[in-house]
Amino acid sequence: MLRLFTILFLTLIISTSALAQTNTVSTVSSGTVTIDKTPPTASSPSIVINNSDVCKTAYSAGVQTQILGIASGITVTDENCERLKLARSLYGMGMKVAAVSTMCQDARVFDAMLMAGTPCPYKGTIGDKALAEWKKNPQDIPSGAKLMVSSRKGSEVPNNDDPFPQESN
Repeated sequence: MLRLFTILFLTLIISTSALAQTNTVSTVSSGTVTIDKTPPTASSPSIVINNSDVCKTAYSAGVQTQILGIASGITVTDENCERLKLARSLYGMGMKVAAVSTMCQDARVFDAMLMAGTPCPYKGTIGDKALAEWKKNPQDIPSGAKLMVSSRKGSEVPNNDDPFPQESN
């Protein structure tokens, strides 16, 4: 145990003296000046995403003061990119309704499908049956959708046959 402690202590002393750096500046007229402070060395980490088929973006930053330096990095997932890739994969496997359903999780696509007269599939139903199911279950409409707003908010508009109710301002 004493031997382990001695080795650890010597390693600590050697590594501390190896990290202590001095910068020596010499001038011809006045002699030698020794500065005992090392320059700040915080550098932001590199975050490498090698695969171009990954829906992530990397950000990193570093800040250094005379006393403290800090550096960090993060990756951010692009959910819309993931949705597109999932829909493409499903479509490529011949699962066209599943691909459309994946895309319909986006409120913009949900509204576009209604505007085109082809409502998004709802739990295995398509077409007019799906539209009727969306009207019965407005809580399942993607948040942010601008159409069918009155039925989602639970307003008093009794006409559920119209998928495009007017928004009240």
